[in-house]
Amino acid sequence: MTPLLMSWRCVPCCRSGLSWCVTRMITQTVLRGVHKKNKKKLINHSPAASWEERLSDVCTPLWRMEYKEQLKYKLEALQKVLRDLCLTVKERGGQLPDYNGLFCLLQEVLPSPVIYGYRNKSTFSVNLGPNGDPKTVGNYVGNERDRSIVCVRTDHLLNIPVKHKLVAKCYEDYIRQSPLPPCLHFRDEGHWHEIIVRTNSNGDVMAIFTFYTKHLPQDKVLSHILSLKEYFTHGPGSVCNLTSLYCQQKNPATNQISPPLLLHGSPHLTERVLGLDLRVSPTTFLQINTPGAELLYTALGNLVKNRSKSILFDVCCGTGVIGLSLAGQFQEVVGIELVDDAVCDAQWNMTFNGVENCQFLVGRAEKLLPKLLSERNNTEHVVAVVNPPRAGLHPHVVRALRNCENVRTLIFVTCKPEGEAGRNLTEPPCCSSTQKL
Repeated sequence: MTPLLMSWRCVPCCRSGLSWCVTRMITQTVLRGVHKKNKKKLINHSPAASWEERLSDVCTPLWRMEYKEQLKYKLEALQKVLRDLCLTVKERGGQLPDYNGLFCLLQEVLPSPVIYGYRNKSTFSVNLGPNGDPKTVGNYVGNERDRSIVCVRTDHLLNIPVKHKLVAKCYEDYIRQSPLPPCLHFRDEGHWHEIIVRTNSNGDVMAIFTFYTKHLPQDKVLSHILSLKEYFTHGPGSVCNLTSLYCQQKNPATNQISPPLLLHGSPHLTERVLGLDLRVSPTTFLQINTPGAELLYTALGNLVKNRSKSILFDVCCGTGVIGLSLAGQFQEVVGIELVDDAVCDAQWNMTFNGVENCQFLVGRAEKLLPKLLSERNNTEHVVAVVNPPRAGLHPHVVRALRNCENVRTLIFVTCKPEGEAGRNLTEPPCCSSTQKL
């Protein structure tokens, strides 16, 4: 994953034409991230490549390079992205300061403090392995369109912690001795499906397995779920020393998905990030590389120093990590998030850490943001930080941010600058109040 930050200072004239100023971009990198167009050049297409090599090419495309070479490669890849964005703006008649042909000033890549076993969350699928065993637990290699998907164990992957690999291996051992078949496709009759493993810096482990209930009476469902619980708590799987064990039931026949059910241990993990104790639920979004995330949030803080009289809007705030980490630098922080569970976690994090100048609201940013900005239109300086999913920001959110004259600084955090984030940053910046985007 390659998050990058963008400090975007809107100038008043941008509301009447294609003119704006992007001040800087900072990249923070870990082992994996690479753009798809360049990824093909790195993959070994030789038929002699082992399954392990093929999976490494999919999950950690830069694994053959020394880490210094990886950083250089990523910097060059981002330079190309910024050149393309600059050309897009100019083709649309826009104006940009001179950044040597780039969309903005690009700073050096910040290396990750940890480059091996850094993932705090891993998802393992169940499907046909290279030897044809349908109860293989790992990650996918191949193309679904070509019906060439193979599930390969992840024991060799450099970015997955040993504890995650151990849980995956124990889960595989259990389902192989189970009489129930796996669910290889949603339309199938099987039951055992993926398992998600989460860990924190203290070494606590949470596992969430998915069980398909199709055509099984509830007493049988319960029996198999409790059997797996016994395996992980008192059987051979107890070697994993799980802090939490959850089961999520799904019924493809009715499209019903039950909330994760706690079978054993604590309902949450706690992760410490920049002095904040954060609650991690089964569905919580947290940056995959915690030490790398701390670099990211520190860089964000450096972009917005001396803003004690300003308001921060944290759009797509998730569990509130960015807003909470910056709360000491602002008069008020307002977080907006679509997922209700994430807002509950954000509110818990705020209370537990004694932060008093934040509020977190659940809802669509495109619905809430215009009203919230208009209510604070007299505030001298508004800073907005957006950390949208890969689909980017809704056009109405972009319009609300650009039409609020007091939003003087926008920080755009994205793991995919060449995707929809680029569209958000280069599309025409204003529409009249009656014009639809």
